[in-house]
Amino acid sequence: MCFKPYMDNMKLSIIIPAYNEEKRIPATLESYGSFFKENAEIIVILNNCIDNTENIVKDKIKKYPNISYATEEKIGKGNAIIKGIKEARGEYICFVDADSSTEPDQIKKLYDEIQNSNFAGLIGSRWVKGAVIKKYQPIPRIIASRAYNLLVRIILGLPFKDTQCGAKIFQNAPIKEIIDEITPTKWEFDVALLYPLFKKGYKIKEVPIIWEDKTDTNLKIWPTATKMFKSLLKIRFRK
Repeated sequence: MCFKPYMDNMKLSIIIPAYNEEKRIPATLESYGSFFKENAEIIVILNNCIDNTENIVKDKIKKYPNISYATEEKIGKGNAIIKGIKEARGEYICFVDADSSTEPDQIKKLYDEIQNSNFAGLIGSRWVKGAVIKKYQPIPRIIASRAYNLLVRIILGLPFKDTQCGAKIFQNAPIKEIIDEITPTKWEFDVALLYPLFKKGYKIKEVPIIWEDKTDTNLKIWPTATKMFKSLLKIRFRK
C-alpha cells in the first residue's frame, strides 16, 4: 500500500475505486484532478489491478498532487470504497465511479448543496425530476435496475428512486459512524451503506444529476438476480 500525504486544507475527499481501469481512468483523473486541484483530495483505491492502472495513477500524481492512491488485494468495489472512506480526512466524503459517468461539475453541485443544508448525505439520481441522461444503459440493464429498486423499496423501505448511481456525498461524521455496519459489499454496497444511515434517522436527499452511461462490464444481470435478492434480505435482517 502507498498513500501519498494528504493536503490538510481540503474539505472534500473524493474516492475512486478502480479495478483494471487503464482505458478509462486517465480521462477521469485528468478531469477530476484539474477541476478539484485546489478543492479536494482524490483517493484512488486500486483493487488488485493487473493492468497498467497503477502506473497511470502514479503519472497523474506528478501533475496533480491532490491525488493519492492505495493498492489492495482483490477486495471488491464496496470494500475499496470503505477503505477510502476510512482514510479520507475531508469534512465531506464523496465517491464516484472510475468511468466518468458523472462529470466533476456534478460532484461540485452536490458539494455546494450539502454545505448549505442539514442533510447527512446527498445522492445523485437519474430518476428524479430535473435529471439528464445523455446516454442510457442497454434496455436489459434498465429493466433490471428498476426491478432491483422496487425490491429495495419493498424489502428495506428505502424511499429513493435511484440507489445505484455512482455519485454520492456525505458528511464525514455520519458515514464514519456506520462504516463498520456496511455488509455485504458487492453489488449491494450502495444500499448497504444507505440503509443504516436511514435507520438511524439521518436525512438523505436525492438530487437530479447529469449522467452518461459509460459502462463496460461483463456482469451477467439475470444470473445474479437471486444473489441480489438474497443480499437485500441479509441487509434487512442483519443483527
